[in-house]
Amino acid sequence: MKPRMLRGPSDYSSFSPSSGAPSEPLTLDPDEVEALRLVDYLGLNQEEAAQSMGVSRGTVWRCVDSGRRKLISMVIEGRPLNVTNVDDSHDNC
Repeated sequence: MKPRMLRGPSDYSSFSPSSGAPSEPLTLDPDEVEALRLVDYLGLNQEEAAQSMGVSRGTVWRCVDSGRRKLISMVIEGRPLNVTNVDDSHDNC
């Protein structure tokens, strides 16, 4: 796997719905967090985000798409969301 340039660990590790039945948590990987931060939060285009992360545009797109799907599943289904840190991550988008 090609190394990725990530800004570092998150200041948080999980989000949970305030009510509802317990359900299987989703896990947002560091690559997904970084891609979402660069594209959706900072407004970089995929090419700029790819250069920042040291990966291809396709990898950025897969990370953004996967991260967005997890976030919307969290909201729609009321599922908890765990955010893994760089040191804890084994799977990437």
